[in-house]
This record gives sequence, structure tokens and C-alpha cells, in this order.
Amino acid sequence: MRLPHPLYRLYERRLAASLPADRLPRHIGVIVDGNRRWARSLGESTAHGHRAGADKIGDLLEWSEDIGVEVVTLWMLSTDNLERASDELEPLLAIIEDVVGELASTGRWRLQAVGALDMLPDHTANALLAAQDATAGVRGVHVNVAVGYGGRREIADAVRAYLRAGAAAGESLDELAEAFDVEHIAEHLYTKGQPDPDLVIRTSGEQRLGGFLLWQSAHSEFYFCEAYWPDFRRVDFLRAMRAYAARERRLGR
Repeated sequence: MRLPHPLYRLYERRLAASLPADRLPRHIGVIVDGNRRWARSLGESTAHGHRAGADKIGDLLEWSEDIGVEVVTLWMLSTDNLERASDELEPLLAIIEDVVGELASTGRWRLQAVGALDMLPDHTANALLAAQDATAGVRGVHVNVAVGYGGRREIADAVRAYLRAGAAAGESLDELAEAFDVEHIAEHLYTKGQPDPDLVIRTSGEQRLGGFLLWQSAHSEFYFCEAYWPDFRRVDFLRAMRAYAARERRLGR
């Protein structure tokens, strides 16, 4: 239920003030889900839904910045999504290119392309890499833009990278297999060198990961929100932070 505007603002301020700064996540992963269903509920086109979802991303990054989040990973397009009909996929890729360019142009956030870029059209891959290069020196929130991303594909790519590195160093397959450890996968993930996500948020009411950050989310907390992504508000974000802060994280221990 949406509160009347004055009460909503008061509630939002109190909620933000109640968050314990020492119990907030460093890295948030967000599955931005529900654009198409949101558009259908309004009788609008799928492209309209994707555009509305893209427009919400800047808000999320500002909210994250405000509470001191260091890394945000946005899952904008999966490897499975690449199988969608061209009349939906092509406008969606164009929207992604636009929003990534818009985010880079602010100079506020460091963008990194995360995914199997070889599966994307050249113009999309080039747009992602251009945004990454343009923001390489930015010291703001590190934003992983997961486009053409699949968790299984990432793990397979990490194993391939490990094997290729070992072969280049002259090691045999038996030697590589004998030495192989979980850390070798971590060292070759798309997000290598970054902290694993403390919190993963999924919008639209779906309660599953769908392949998002499969390796990195082993000890993550999860928060599922009923709102479709274009309707995701700052108060929804703050509620997710409150829920996270209230949990006792044992990290498997």
C-alpha cells in the first residue's frame, strides 16, 4: 500500500535514519526484473517497459551511493534473454546501449562490462567497452553491468581461462588438474578482485536467482521484492537494507 505523499516522505526519512551504518552491504547485486509485466499492466509496449526500467537505474545508483555501497552489480540481460525474438531484443539492446552511455557520461560511477561479450552484437559489446574505458579512472561506486550474463557460462569461462593460463605457462593437463582449487575459479571470474555480493535483490515477486552470480552468491543474503522494477522506490531499497542489517550473517560458520 502506498502511503500519502507527506507520510511517505516522513517514513522514508525515518527509515533511512534508522539504518546502522556498520551493518550495511558493501556489494549489492540486483536482478532488475518485471519490465515487461509492468508494461503489460499499463497496456504499453515491451520497449516502453524496458525504457522505464533503464530510467530507474540511475536512481538505484544514487541510493546506493548515499549509504556507502561500494559495488553494485546490475543484471540487465541474461544469456537466455538473447534467445528472445528480434523485435524485442533489438530495441532492448539499443536501450541498454543508451543507458550505459548515459551512466558513463555522468562521470560519477565506474562501469565494468560483465558477461559473455562475444555473444552480443558488435555494436552492443563496443558500447559497453567504450563506457568501461571512459570511466576507468572514476573513483565512485563500481557498477558491474551484466549484459549477456549467465552464471554457468561465467564459471565455464573461468575454468577455460585457468586452463589456458596454465597451458601458456607450459603446464600439462595432469599438473593443472592436480593443482586445481576453488580459488582458481575465483581468480578468473568476471568479477575477480571484487568482494562477493553481501545482498542480492530481485524485484517482481520472483523468488529465484535464475543463474545470477552463482559462484559469488554462496554466502549472500537474498531479498525478494514484489514491486516490478520500474516501480521500485527508494523506500523499497531502504526496506531491503533494513532487512539485511537485521540478519545475523554466519557465512557458513
